[in-house]
Amino acid sequence: MTFWQVFLMLMIFVPLIMLWVFTLVDLFQRADLSGIAKALWAIAIVLLPLIGMLVYFLLREPSAPAVGDRPTSTPVEPSGPDVSPPGAADVADQLERLADLRDKSILTDDEFQREKDKLLGSGPE
Repeated sequence: MTFWQVFLMLMIFVPLIMLWVFTLVDLFQRADLSGIAKALWAIAIVLLPLIGMLVYFLLREPSAPAVGDRPTSTPVEPSGPDVSPPGAADVADQLERLADLRDKSILTDDEFQREKDKLLGSGPE
């Protein structure tokens, strides 16, 4: 192989193959398409690689959910000073989290004491 053949392969064909594989992986991770729609898109992408990929990405919804994605309304565990989730029953776990935050210097000693007093109900709220 000449230098230009290797160069052409590395700079053009390898990225195109990677894009082709990425498109197929993206297609099969989508949860908003039925099995038949996925199969038809896969046929189009395999038989017409450049045109199929281009049309797929142009017509794809920007926020199409993937199969493993969790809904956006799922509550995320707080990371600030108020670490106790509402309605939590186990005070010991909450105190342990507060102590971890204090040990990592995320909470100061005063903030730790205030939150601890709130949890134990022994201080001003």
